[in-house]
Parts: sequence; C-alpha cells; structure tokens
Amino acid sequence: MVRTLPIGFDEALALTLEHIHALPPESTELLDSFGRALAEDIFAKVDSPSIDASLKDGYAVISEEVAHASAGHPVALKLAGSIGAGDPVMTRVTPGFTVRVLTGARIPPDANAVLSEEFTECDGSMVIASNNAEPGRNILPKGSDVANGQLMAKKGSLVVPGVAGLMAAAGYSQLNVVRSPTVALISTGSEVVAPGKPLPEGKLYASNMTTLGSWCRKYGMQPLLSVVEDDPHEISKVIQSYSASADAIVTSGGAWTSDRDLVARILDELGWKQIFHRIRIGPGKAVGFGILNDKPVFILPGGPPSNLMGFLQIALPGLLTLAGHGCPHLPMVHVKLAEEIRGRHADWTQFVFGVLTPGEDAPVFHALTDKSRLRSMAEAHAVVSIPEGKTLLPAGITVTAQHIE
Repeated sequence: MVRTLPIGFDEALALTLEHIHALPPESTELLDSFGRALAEDIFAKVDSPSIDASLKDGYAVISEEVAHASAGHPVALKLAGSIGAGDPVMTRVTPGFTVRVLTGARIPPDANAVLSEEFTECDGSMVIASNNAEPGRNILPKGSDVANGQLMAKKGSLVVPGVAGLMAAAGYSQLNVVRSPTVALISTGSEVVAPGKPLPEGKLYASNMTTLGSWCRKYGMQPLLSVVEDDPHEISKVIQSYSASADAIVTSGGAWTSDRDLVARILDELGWKQIFHRIRIGPGKAVGFGILNDKPVFILPGGPPSNLMGFLQIALPGLLTLAGHGCPHLPMVHVKLAEEIRGRHADWTQFVFGVLTPGEDAPVFHALTDKSRLRSMAEAHAVVSIPEGKTLLPAGITVTAQHIE
C-alpha cells in the first residue's frame, strides 16, 4: 500500500531494514576482507597456541622443587638441555633437572612452570634458582588464545585488523564475506553540473553526489555517479540502466511535488514498489524508499542538509544492511550538550549537526549554526536528535549522538 502521509522516523527506519537483505557471499583472501561483513559464523579450525608454550626466556622446572627458593636459599638444578621456539622436545624434566626454554618454546614433559632467567644463574651445567615459580607460571596453555571449535566471530561482524589477525590464528587464509554493494548515485536537476566541468552562471556543482559517494567509499561500497537534467526520458533511462547493473540506487533532488520534481512519478511509471515517501524528520522530510527490480531505491531531497541527513538516517542503514552489517548504524557516542537545543515540531524527529570538544566526563556537543549549510556539514563531528514528543534538550544533559567523522 502506498503511503501518502509522512510517517515517523522509527517506522521509516524499521520499514527500510525490513525490506532489505544482505547480498550473496563471496570468498576473499584474508587481507582483502578488511571492512567487510562476515557472511557466516566463524569457528576456529585449530588451537592457538598449538602447544603449551613458554611466555619468557627461562628454565622449565618442576614447581615443587623451587617452591622455597630465594636469594638467601637458592636451589641448584642440573641443566638437561635447551629448547627454542619450534624445536622438537627431546628431553623430559626429571627431578633435580631443568631445561632452558626460549619464548614460544614447547614446555617439556613433566615441567609445570617456567622460572624467568632473571632469577637464575647458569655456569653451563648447573642452574642456580633464586626465586620460586608456582604451577603455570610463565606458561601459555595450549588453545588459550584460540580453542579448536570455538566461535571466533558472528555473522555480520566486520573484519577489522584485530579480527583479521584472530582469523589467521584460528586457521583461516580466506573468509566468506558479504559482497560489497555497487551504489548508483543519480543527481537530478538542470541546474546541477558534474564536478570538473565548466560552471555556467546560475548553476552549481553536484556536491551532494560527491558527499554521498565519499560516504559509500568510507564503507567499502562502489559508487557509480551520474548527473541528469530535468528530462523525464533521461531520468527514466538512467534509473532503468542502474536498476539492472547496480545493487542499489540513491537519487538526489526532484524528491518533492513541484513541476520539476520528477523522480517519484518516474519510479511509479517504472513500476517500483513504494514503501514510503515523506518522513516526519527535519531536515529531510522528502525522503522516500521503495523497491525496483528487487533493488532498493532511495529518494533524497536536493537541499544539502536534507540530502545528507536523509542519507545518514535512512539510506546508509539500508545500504549497510545490504552489505551484511550486523549493526547497520552509525557509531554512537555519549556527549554533553554545551547549550540547549530546540526543535520546531513535537511530532517530528529533529536532527542537529554539531562539533565535539573535550570534556571532563564526556565530549561536549556544540550545535552548528553557521549560515553556510555546506560548511556546517563539512565541520560536523556528530549528530544529535530531538526525538518525537520533545522540542527541547536542556543544556548540560548527556545524550547519545551519532559520530559522523
């Protein structure tokens, strides 16, 4: 059913995520999986370490034999051999003997502790121990970092550097990750000119398209950029082409109901399934969303603040869902408001750009009031929302903000 009245923000976001599903998985080399979402739960294939290993250079001992060792009452042990990392173990530790072990070396049989070499003296055949070493001292047990069969990461988790290292330790050189979406960004309007071309008087460059394309790149998506004049035939042709070749479409401009706001009408003619068009948010009320040829399509208004806010609040979560992210939202941070923030409508969700400065308990949020829309957007570190039912957030309170740097 086509919605004609503006819907609330929470409902719009829920409908968006409900109608989008992750793209199919693909296998990638471990280093190429950075920033991608795992397409499946990952379980360890091996133990790491695969042995009980020494954490220090020292001497493998039977703990009980050095239990009372001290500088004043040292214990003498015979040296039975030496083991380095990766060496096979040829010698057991029997009563009265010790084996020198280097960091990472396998603990020889019957030893249950490693005495750090700083508490020893060795003349080549005898080791003098001047400290104790309780059972387990300086030993990294087999499987303590990664245990064979252990769940390492859940489906939808992002592969960040630490996760990549963990996957390597767990026995993986390749991972199944969700394919990164290609996103068609279509900027409409006879007044809009693609960056790099001459700028005739009365026209402006397609900054919205560049901003959204950069956001797509930030999340590893491939943007496909087009600038189209207010020509129904050309707009229709470009949308049809991208609905076949791209994974998602985002239009910029032409989102409202004036004579030249053509996008929704053209999508209707192309037979899209409109989920909603217009949301009770400010800025960004003209945002629309639907499905065309099984591809998500987002309609964004052309005004820069409305365009970016509509993208951040609706389109980006949808695209992150398409990319398989288990948490398809901007990172959140607790901030303290430097001044009160007022909204206009109690039944709308209001979003405010701001900058962050250091604070004692939390970063301090300063709402941006620069008359330059583009400058405010470029300088913003975070976004604070005034939820439906409120028109005021008092100064000094702590709220949750979206981090957008």
